[in-house]
Amino acid sequence: MKQCFAEKLRKRMKKLLILGIAAISITALTAGAEDAKTIYERDCAKCHGTDGKGETKMGKKLGAKDYTDAKVQEELKDENGIKAIKEGLKDKDGKNLMKPSEGLSDGDIKGLVAYMRAFGKK
Repeated sequence: MKQCFAEKLRKRMKKLLILGIAAISITALTAGAEDAKTIYERDCAKCHGTDGKGETKMGKKLGAKDYTDAKVQEELKDENGIKAIKEGLKDKDGKNLMKPSEGLSDGDIKGLVAYMRAFGKK
């Protein structure tokens, strides 16, 4: 009888563990998507706009690209976006157009590039 109870308990614990891991995984994936939006709105929207069109005062001054434009999306290579976010961007005269990111992980940066890609799908 004790063995039967212990086995049932073990099975329940195993199910709970699996469900717990699944719940944590889903939460982590959802949080990652929200983090990219939060980071974009904090660090990128002042130039690129919350809609990705680059029609802000600063965006117009610096010539920010319209990420809703299919041609711009086609020309945007992930590795170039990642490099620009990590290292910043300068114009042909060496003037800073965009500062390098600070404190962002590689995952954060890839999330930002994916978020920028989403503007082309709206």
